[in-house]
Amino acid sequence: MSAVRRAAAVLPAAFLLLAAAAPAHATGYRYWSFWERASGGSGGWVYATQGPSTARPGDGAVEGFRFAVSADSADASRPRGAADFGTICAGTPAGSGTKRVAVVLDFGTPADAPSGETPPARRTACARIPSGATAADALAAVAPPLRYDTNALLCAIAGYPEKGCGEQVSGSAGDRATAGEKTGGSQGGPSLGLPVGAGVVAVLAGAAVWQYRRRRDDSA
Repeated sequence: MSAVRRAAAVLPAAFLLLAAAAPAHATGYRYWSFWERASGGSGGWVYATQGPSTARPGDGAVEGFRFAVSADSADASRPRGAADFGTICAGTPAGSGTKRVAVVLDFGTPADAPSGETPPARRTACARIPSGATAADALAAVAPPLRYDTNALLCAIAGYPEKGCGEQVSGSAGDRATAGEKTGGSQGGPSLGLPVGAGVVAVLAGAAVWQYRRRRDDSA
């Protein structure tokens, strides 16, 4: 059998393998999303354009973290609660060389929780950190322990959840979100599955064509 024919036989098998590996009806990912409050810390939530490890909020900023199941930022659920900077940091005086960042922690709903875990109650905290510190520094100051994976994805805040990190979840993410929590944004969240599968198929096809051409050249 020629290499091209073997490729034709391998590719359908590869598609079947990838289809079996992808969870049926998987429409979302369970993860922590990162938000910033607009209008000087008293406006609405905006999906952050940077990760917490690179974002450097100024004094008076309000940073939000929400644990939920969502497909991407357009489907993501905002942190709940309307507390502003003045309320959250009322008891934290300013200090030379430091800044105050209000942090809103929304651990999500029981419907979004991993199996066997219960989300803690929502809470707020005021972090006083060095003036050049990041949002991740503010989070670490008020909500340890944090857990990250090997790709620096934030997996857990204040130890929640105990396990898992951005895993794909079956079912409708929209059914889990409370009305009025949608963002309408466009920045994508975790994106796995089909692009990876297509890449694997492309590698298989390319290898078969390369093998066919090599053998043809050898026989010339």
